[in-house]
Amino acid sequence: MNQTPSRDGWTAPEPGESEPAPVTAMLSSRLMVLANLLKRGAILRYKRLTGLSSVEFGLVASLGRRPPMSVARLAEAVGQDKGQISRALANLVSRKLIAKSANPKDSREVLISLTAAGLAAHDAIVEGAQERNRRLLEHLSPAEFDMLLQQVDQLTAIAAEMLESEKNAR
Repeated sequence: MNQTPSRDGWTAPEPGESEPAPVTAMLSSRLMVLANLLKRGAILRYKRLTGLSSVEFGLVASLGRRPPMSVARLAEAVGQDKGQISRALANLVSRKLIAKSANPKDSREVLISLTAAGLAAHDAIVEGAQERNRRLLEHLSPAEFDMLLQQVDQLTAIAAEMLESEKNAR
């Protein structure tokens, strides 16, 4: 069977055939496959480089070389609630990668920041991410790269609008 992808995800069947291509031929499915492959590769790399789980390296990467931040702010930055990240934070504190302190402006609030060991893990994550990014994009010309970024930004904006529409359709 010789089929070619089209904008709506359906493919032109061979003469005499009428079966549409599976949903996996659609751009959105292909992008999800790409994202999942990149995520799985990142998880393996950062586990190897730093010994951190995916949640832990997400927290370390989000804290980065920023000033201390509240747990609520960090949870917002990684897109999870405080309860979801509490175990990972406790593990990072016990491994001395994160330090906790009281907020001098509000003693009820806890601020978290990376320790020297946490900063070393962060730097390994950044270096690994830069290497992965270089490898992913090395076959694109500067013009192709610029076009890809523009297209991804455009598709991201449309996808955000689609998500809002779905939320409002309940």
